[in-house]
Amino acid sequence: MKSHISLDIELDENRVPERIQWSAPDGGVDKSDSPAIMLSVWDERAEELLRIDLWTKEMKMDHMKKMYHQTLLALADGLERATSEAEAAEDLRIFARHFAERLKLMDPAR
Repeated sequence: MKSHISLDIELDENRVPERIQWSAPDGGVDKSDSPAIMLSVWDERAEELLRIDLWTKEMKMDHMKKMYHQTLLALADGLERATSEAEAAEDLRIFARHFAERLKLMDPAR
């Protein structure tokens, strides 16, 4: 069995993304637009992360900050699920809270 995830990136004359579309038919996503993507792939031989971070000119700065904050929280959740390292995951969540406060995404009193 195979599953297919597709990314289509339209670029301007300077190779800056103008439109990002993705689809994952098995996940119920049929051609969805998004102003930004972050894709990470583990290179086992080199033991390093390969990344593609793209965003369109229309990506709003406040949305970019929220995307990074939510990515930190998702990394904490994934770390805990994959490794059972609950304390390390909690450390990452604490940092994500500090990050959100620093970027004024949340009230420090909360």
